Amino acid sequence: MAVNYDALECRAPQDREADLFARLPGFLAKAANDAPGLGNWLEGHDLKSIDSREALATLPVLRKAELMERQLAEPPFGGFANPSSIGGSRVFVSPGPIWEPQGLAADAWQSARAFFAAGIRPGDVVHNAFSYHLTPGGFILDEGARALGCTVFPAGVGNTEMQVDAAAALKPQVYCGTPDFLKVMLDKAGEMGRDLSSFRLGLVSGGALFPSLREHYREHGIAVLQCYATAEFGVIAYEAADAAGNPYPGMLLNENLILEIVRPGTGDPVAEGEVGEVVVTSFNEAYPMVRLGTGDLSAVLPGASPCGRTNTRIKGWMGRADQRTKIKGMFVDPKQIAEVARRHPEIGRARLVVSRDGERDAMTLHVEPSDESNPDTAAIGAALREITKLGGEVLLAERGSLPNDGKVISDERDYAG
Repeated sequence: MAVNYDALECRAPQDREADLFARLPGFLAKAANDAPGLGNWLEGHDLKSIDSREALATLPVLRKAELMERQLAEPPFGGFANPSSIGGSRVFVSPGPIWEPQGLAADAWQSARAFFAAGIRPGDVVHNAFSYHLTPGGFILDEGARALGCTVFPAGVGNTEMQVDAAAALKPQVYCGTPDFLKVMLDKAGEMGRDLSSFRLGLVSGGALFPSLREHYREHGIAVLQCYATAEFGVIAYEAADAAGNPYPGMLLNENLILEIVRPGTGDPVAEGEVGEVVVTSFNEAYPMVRLGTGDLSAVLPGASPCGRTNTRIKGWMGRADQRTKIKGMFVDPKQIAEVARRHPEIGRARLVVSRDGERDAMTLHVEPSDESNPDTAAIGAALREITKLGGEVLLAERGSLPNDGKVISDERDYAG
């Protein structure tokens, strides 16, 4: 049985580096021509000379706020997509909003490699509980699983009882979705008297897989690994495990990507091991993102993985460089909290606190009244759900009691335990 997805995973690191930077100048020149918005963004730089990490670091970092502004000025993609490479495919929108096209290549988001590393093989049945609505999450994993040769049930989100019934009938070997929802399914199956023991493997993303939750799944006979993915790049990094399903430290960078860790708010690469913002350059002809700042924090993990794959390892997702926060697999932006306050002028200040309720993400909006009025928490809660597409509790705070630290979103989840 094959140990690796392909030979690219086991190249000598110097050979991979040489290959990436030999391809980069020609790719940049072509991408700047095919995607005029990218060409305008990189104007004034000699793209044919970008053949090393030092040279790449001279290009500006494109952050999502800037991408949103350019897309708003020139909808839908701000000129950052290649029209000839997306005809006949799909277009998605993520919170922000940010518009993203799907490339025409098979497994354009490169998720098949993550499935393989998680022990999933051709012929396995995958229960895909990522959303297929508006955002690309469901399709990112769906495309990779089918490229690997798996059969996919596109379950999507919600309708828990129907999902449990479907899994009991189809007997999938693999769960794919957010880390929390598998537990929701298992708990519901217990209530319904349904047998979901066919699940033996899992590939999750869209949130942190906390150690306690991973152990809970192990107790149920399910070895769950995680991958780090974004709408712009697909799978950026993924976990690998030993024969018993125990994950090796860190996450392996996917092939055909150049990763940099930079000091937040700058484009300056940090020293190996230092925490900074994840910046990625891809070779996706349909959507050529060059030095896109993801807003996520991580660090390079020194040394090689014991699994034999030779690509760079990162420590995994370590929080946000900005306050845009992923909750239950969806990003919530400070601008969305500002919109809640705009709709309810009785709110003086608002602060969204993200925490854990058992093994699930939870969010609470703390609001101070603007005057002596008594804000309607039910109406505010309805606005919060409408704007963020997520439910959360609304609590009234005394005037002047919220910290004056500039935070609109406070992520208080413990990622260490």
